[in-house]
Amino acid sequence: MKLRRFSIILAIVMLFSLALTACSKKEEQSTSKDLKEVNVLLDWYPNAVHAFLYAAEEQGYFKEAGLKVNLITPAGTDDGIKLVAANKADFAISYPKQIILARGENIPVKSVGAIVRSSLNQLMVRKDSGVKTLKDLEGKKVGYASFDIDKETVKAMVQKAGGDPSKIDFVDVGYDLMSSIQSKRVDAIIGGYINHEKILLEKDGVELVTFNPADYGVPNNYELTFVASDDAIKNDNEKIQAFLNAVKKGFDYTKKNPDKALDLVLKAQDKSFPLDSDVEKKSLDILLPLMEDKSGDFLTQDEANWAGNIKWLKDKNLLKTDVNSKDVFEQIIK
Repeated sequence: MKLRRFSIILAIVMLFSLALTACSKKEEQSTSKDLKEVNVLLDWYPNAVHAFLYAAEEQGYFKEAGLKVNLITPAGTDDGIKLVAANKADFAISYPKQIILARGENIPVKSVGAIVRSSLNQLMVRKDSGVKTLKDLEGKKVGYASFDIDKETVKAMVQKAGGDPSKIDFVDVGYDLMSSIQSKRVDAIIGGYINHEKILLEKDGVELVTFNPADYGVPNNYELTFVASDDAIKNDNEKIQAFLNAVKKGFDYTKKNPDKALDLVLKAQDKSFPLDSDVEKKSLDILLPLMEDKSGDFLTQDEANWAGNIKWLKDKNLLKTDVNSKDVFEQIIK
C-alpha cells in the first residue's frame, strides 16, 4: 500500500516537473523571439578593447535588456559610420575626429558613449634613432598611415617643442607601420597604439620612446566611442539606453574579472587575425585605467573635449565647415 502511494506521488512529481520544463522551454522560446536584434560594428577585429562587450553577452546582460546583439567585424575601419548613417547597423565603434569630419559633411551620426577617455595613438620613436626630444625629429623620417590628421598631429607636437616641422621627412607607409619602423625605413611612426603596436614592437626587441600628443598642445580626445544615427537617437532612444546600460554592466564585470573577460575575447577571436594572449593581457591592463578615470565614468562625455577637437581640426584646416559640439555627441548614460 505504501509502495503504491509512493508510486502515485512520484508520478505526480514527475508530471509536475515535466510541466514546469515545458513551460520553461515555451517561455524561453517566447523570450528569444521577443528580443530586439542589434547589430554592432566593431572598429577592428575582436581584441582586448572589446572585452566588456563579450562579457555583457556571456553574462546575459544584453538578454536581460531585451536585446540580441551581433558583434560584427567590419570590412574596413571607416565602414561603421557610413553603415550607421544609412541605418544598416545600429551602432559602430569609431574615432571621435572621424565623427567630427563626418558631421562636417552632414553625415547624420553622433557619439553616444566614450569607450576610451584618452588617446592611444601616440608618436613612437626608435630609441636608437638618437631622438631624445621632439626637436630632435628634425631631419628624421616619420612614418604615417595616409591620414593627414596624424601628420598634422606630429607637426603640432614638434612646433610646441620648439622644433621646425618643415624639417621632418614624412613617409606614407600605409598600413605597414610596424614593419617600417622595425626595418628602420623610418625613425618613428604615428598611428600606432600604445596598447597594441607598441607592445608587439617591444616584444620583438624594438626599444621605443613614446610621446603623447596631449603633452604637446594637441587637445586630448576620446580614442573610441559608440556611434548611433540621429534617426535612432530621436526615434529609438530606449533601445540605445538599454544597449548602453548592458554595456556598462559588461564593463563593471570586466573591471572585476579581467582575466575571465579576456578569455571570452580569445575564444571569439577572428582566425584570420590570431591573438597573442600575453599581448592582449598587457593591452587590457593599459586600457582599463583609461576607460574610466578622474575625467569621467565609462561612457560619459564632456562637451569641452569635443569642442577642443573641433577647434583643433578647424585651425589645422582639416575641417572645412563649422560644426557645433552639440551636434557630434549625445549624452545617453548620465
